[in-house]
Parts: sequence; C-alpha cells; structure tokens
Amino acid sequence: MTFPFVDILLLAMIAAFIILRLRSVLGRRTGHERPPRNPFTHRKTSHSSPSADADSNVVSLPGARTDAVSEPRPRIFENIAPEGSPLALGLMDIQLADRRFEPASFIAGAKTAYEMVITAFASGDRKTLQPLLSKGVYDSFDQVISERERSGTSVESNLVSIETAEFAEATLRERIAEITVKFISEIISATKNSEGAVIEGDPISVRRVTDVWTFAHDTKSADPNWLLVGTSADA
Repeated sequence: MTFPFVDILLLAMIAAFIILRLRSVLGRRTGHERPPRNPFTHRKTSHSSPSADADSNVVSLPGARTDAVSEPRPRIFENIAPEGSPLALGLMDIQLADRRFEPASFIAGAKTAYEMVITAFASGDRKTLQPLLSKGVYDSFDQVISERERSGTSVESNLVSIETAEFAEATLRERIAEITVKFISEIISATKNSEGAVIEGDPISVRRVTDVWTFAHDTKSADPNWLLVGTSADA
C-alpha cells in the first residue's frame, strides 16, 4: 500500500519543523552551562586518595593561609609569659636576634651569677666580680668594698636558697638585649665591725630577700656571656 503524495509531503514538512526546533533549542548557548568534565581530575571523597595523601604532606609556610583546620601552635614562651604580652614579645625579639638564646638556660645561668655575685661581694672578691658586672655596676660595688676596707668592717653572707627566679622584663634596643629577673631568696647576712661585733643584720636568722637584677648582652657579639647592668633590692 502506498501513501498518497500529499501525505508524504506533509510528514516531511513536520519532520523538518521538528529538526529545526530541536536545533534552535539544543544548539543555543546561554553562558550558564557547566564546563565539560575533565576526566583527569578526581573528586574528593571520604576515602583515601592520592590527592588527599599529597595534601597531608604539604608543609605550610609561616603565615600561609590553609583551608584545612590545623592544630593550634604552641605558645613559644607558654610557661613564662602570656602570648602577645610585652614580656613574650621582648623575649621573642631577643631570640630572633640571637639564636643562642634559650629561656631555661638563661635562667639557670642567672641563678649561678646571682649566687656568685652575692658571695663575691660579701667577701670583697673583686676578681670574681669584674667579669660578671658592667663597668658602672662594678664601680659601685668596688666603692662599697673599699669603704668597708677603710672602716675595718666585714660582711658574712650565706645564700641559703633561691626560691624563685623569673623573667620580669625583656627588651631589645638595636643590638643590645636586656632582661630583668626577679629573684626571691633566703639569705643569712651580718655586718661586723673591726672588733667582730655585729652592727647590722643577724648571723643566725634567715631573711627572705627580693632582688631585681637586669642583665644585658650584645646579640651581635661572639661572646655569649651576659653582664649584670642594674640591681635593686627589697628586703
């Protein structure tokens, strides 16, 4: 059975109309289409993948911003001063200027210097004092020792213990670092005249003494030693 010519022509026109409509819809780009998928990219899943393993080995530079949540950085001077405080910032400046600086070692050395200075000053030992003190402090100590020698008085001093030694201040001025340490100690001390009679203090009783000493160091110097540059005391 054959279709009449008119029916064939009508079907052809309908087919052409449908094709033109499809092309007008499917062939038009609006600018909001999704980009074609790149077959060489991998989606992040909850399972382990090479890209995830690579990300876990990335070391972020200081101050770099990362999307991953990282562990909070430990405070550099956590047990010494609150983070961001003038003391913490001062210690950080000193550490950046002198990589040899380490807080625990400094306090240990300050305790040793404290004991040596107190003992040497009481006995008038200038040889021990001189390399530990700045010129200004040494001159003041030497003057007191000379006055004792002229008057015939003597000092008997015994450092019983250092209860605490803690940072009080820290600053860096150009290349000079200064650190102030607060010492709380127990001392037995007595001053005697030329006849041996006690004129000040007590040779038996223990006194609790608070000393505030300032040490200084040239951060550019090859000499790692610090010098005592200032003292104050509150008996």
